[in-house]
Amino acid sequence: MGAWWSGSVTTFLHTPPDQLCAALSHKVVQNRFQGEPQQARAWEAQIDLLRNTLPTIPNAQDWQVLFEFPIPRLGGRIDTVLVSPGAVYVLEFKIGSSSFDASALSQTEGYALDLLDFHAASRTHPLIPVLVATDAPPRAQTTPLLLPLGVTEVQRVNGTGLKTLLTTLAVQTAHTENPLIPAQWEHAPYDPVPSIVEAARQIYATHSVADIHTARADATNLTQTSACIASILEKARTEGCKVIVFVSGIPGAGKTLCGLKAAFADGSDGTGATFLTGNPTLVSVLREALTRDTVSRWQKRPLVEQRMESTIQSLTKFRDHYVGRPAECPPEQVMVIDEAQRCWTQAQAVRKSASRHVKLTESEPAHLLDIMGRHDGFAAILCLIGHGQEINDGEGGLACWGEALLSRPAWRVEAAPDVIGTGDLTHLPATLEAGRQRFLHLGVAVRSLREETAPRWVNAVLNGDVETARRLAAQTDLPFRLTRSLDDLRAGLRHRSRLTYRCGLVASSKAKRLRAEGLGCEVPHMDDKAVSQWFLNRWVPDRDIRASDALETCATEFAIQGLELDFVGLCWDGDLIRAPSGGRWQPRRFSGTKWANVSSAEATLWRLNTYRVLLTRARYETLIWVPKGSADDPTRDPETLDRIADFLMTCGVLLLEPAAPAQAFTLQNDLADLLQD
Repeated sequence: MGAWWSGSVTTFLHTPPDQLCAALSHKVVQNRFQGEPQQARAWEAQIDLLRNTLPTIPNAQDWQVLFEFPIPRLGGRIDTVLVSPGAVYVLEFKIGSSSFDASALSQTEGYALDLLDFHAASRTHPLIPVLVATDAPPRAQTTPLLLPLGVTEVQRVNGTGLKTLLTTLAVQTAHTENPLIPAQWEHAPYDPVPSIVEAARQIYATHSVADIHTARADATNLTQTSACIASILEKARTEGCKVIVFVSGIPGAGKTLCGLKAAFADGSDGTGATFLTGNPTLVSVLREALTRDTVSRWQKRPLVEQRMESTIQSLTKFRDHYVGRPAECPPEQVMVIDEAQRCWTQAQAVRKSASRHVKLTESEPAHLLDIMGRHDGFAAILCLIGHGQEINDGEGGLACWGEALLSRPAWRVEAAPDVIGTGDLTHLPATLEAGRQRFLHLGVAVRSLREETAPRWVNAVLNGDVETARRLAAQTDLPFRLTRSLDDLRAGLRHRSRLTYRCGLVASSKAKRLRAEGLGCEVPHMDDKAVSQWFLNRWVPDRDIRASDALETCATEFAIQGLELDFVGLCWDGDLIRAPSGGRWQPRRFSGTKWANVSSAEATLWRLNTYRVLLTRARYETLIWVPKGSADDPTRDPETLDRIADFLMTCGVLLLEPAAPAQAFTLQNDLADLLQD
């Protein structure tokens, strides 16, 4: 990956403008983009402006100039990057624009934040995003706060003011202890870790997970797992047999990415694939995201929607369609099942379908195996298994799959070693003949970008293992903070999300007393449109109150499972408390006018798993709000809520620090300016 053109300032100034434009135009053809006359004119204006600006900047002759630097995760390219020894300038040009519109500000900041997170040479020096609206009225320019590292607020300047701005910043960043080598910046590792929605878009376009990884060497098994799956499927296809593959992994390790890779694989050999999930929110969000992305490339929406409906399907609708049509064989020969451990047991399937048009007689695994077994010769099922993700009653776990497979010997079984053997709900039975493939387990979290110990810490906390939790917390800066104020929670999320990162509030579906705290509005997880709007629409810059970052509605475990946000605000209610004695977690349900303890071992497991899901949804940081309660309301007993907060702090969670006044002012000022613009 590299810029479409790069060179020192000296080289840039000695290269004729028409030669630069020709080189950029050649890249358009080379990358199979559609050349537009306005793009060529924009390059000409941009080059002229930089040729008039750069010679006046002191000691800038060895700076590096990069045109059209690609940012694959965001699906775009930075117009110009200027790399000096003391700072990196991210320039977005809006040629002929007379205003600094909100989408352009968000785009510019997004590019800079992406470099901070994923570009190795951009982590130890200031990143300064600059939006150049060439025809905008002049603004009173204030110097940004230049920290040793990180992204400043977006600088807004017109064409005339660019020279003064860059000169001022060059003087301020001239002296640095560890100067960058501008010519080497472009070649530093760039390792993007997209969100699940961004990854789906990328995989759908390229059919590859090769670029979806982290800078950590131990995360390479994402690619290895994908290759292992492809090898198993190809062997079964060649031999004309049926195979089921179990891929396991910790939360956020990339199971869904591998599943999407298999579902989006090129079907040129005549064997189509479908991605099935019982999670309706994942279906609706991925479908809508891919539809919006594809329609934006001038394809007709009805045709795109039809294609997405066959590629990403509701497990429930797929199951009922073929159970109700026993003679019909699905066209897809490869079925990918997300969170396969959540499939129903026979008792649950019979009970749930008793009043439906299609009656189920066996467990979901048994029905799905029989549906795919209708194929003559090759058929494959890829089961994605998330440990600790069972969140509802009637979910049969891997034991249910094992039981169904024991009576269907035609299926060859390949599985991660950790899913075989102990005879409980979470494992395949040891008596099941299965091939053990170590690459079918994903053990490294790639969702959490800043701290890989987060899943282990969450497990320790939910297991009540204070010693382990404290040890993990002492080793690193945990991506968790605690507050007792809902206002501080919202302020902390807004400060962290800025213009680009995505934030939102989550809560347990059993959190029934948050409404007394002023937060009782849930995202209806069965409403496809509402869920897609919550995950995909934006508060900034669109002011869409339905968006997650409007911070008005909460997503429950059913809406958020399988998806993620950059920053999460977890609202902890009295449905999972620390018992007054015994040092354990006590789940409760709200009945009538009071809380009642839940004693069932299965119900306890489901509630702990609910909070496991909620605690592992953030790519960067989770802010946990535990209300203070009210002494006048027994359903919000302060002592009960204090025990939760105290336990979390004992496990190493630090208190959320309120945003500094200067920082808060910057954000508020940006938002006010957006409204005025």
